[in-house]
Amino acid sequence: MTDDRLIVALDVPNAVEALALTSQLGDTVSFYKIGLGMLTGGGLALANELIAEHGKRIFLDMKLFDIGATVEAAVRGLSRFDLDFLTVHGDPHVVRAAKEGAAGSDMKILAVTILTSLDRGDLDDGLIKPGDMAELVVERAARALDAGADGVIASPQEAGAIRALPEAAGRLIVTPGVRPAGADLGDQKRVATPAGAIRAGADHIVVGRPVWQAKDPRGAAQMILDEVATA
Repeated sequence: MTDDRLIVALDVPNAVEALALTSQLGDTVSFYKIGLGMLTGGGLALANELIAEHGKRIFLDMKLFDIGATVEAAVRGLSRFDLDFLTVHGDPHVVRAAKEGAAGSDMKILAVTILTSLDRGDLDDGLIKPGDMAELVVERAARALDAGADGVIASPQEAGAIRALPEAAGRLIVTPGVRPAGADLGDQKRVATPAGAIRAGADHIVVGRPVWQAKDPRGAAQMILDEVATA
């Protein structure tokens, strides 16, 4: 059985390239992330095809943020696509609206805490309140979970502290910012290895460029899965 703790991010230009990648990966990978960059490249059609024709699980990474009524309507529409995960911003009013929109479906609402590409300097630029980065992530996670989120998105560096929260019992932790040892960090600033993220408390890890930029994507994915298995 394929280990669905690995989610491969299909951060390629369009659905045609994404389908070619999934064909290369074959039955090695069962879970894929489709993000905003793919939205105008046929992202929802791609999701439908991967679910209906290939039996894959899909994480739609939209990071929705708006007034409650708009978020609820958007999520209600997306809930018809048989998706596994959908991201929204972790603000409690957004989470509550998203949960209303997802009612009656199996789609899990995951709350974004603080993007793994950001550090304290970025938060200062955005006028985010002072404080330790990790503490702010954990605080946002607790508030989102208390608002009803099925799980959170956080870096591996905060996964352990979030897992220790009473509110996190039975909830999901999904970690981007995962890089195999020696891999280029790209635009990620708060990272860990695949095994490190799982040991820290992550249920799923999201990996993109180290897989799809590899000369042998299937081999790269299998190496990550082998490492995850050791955790």
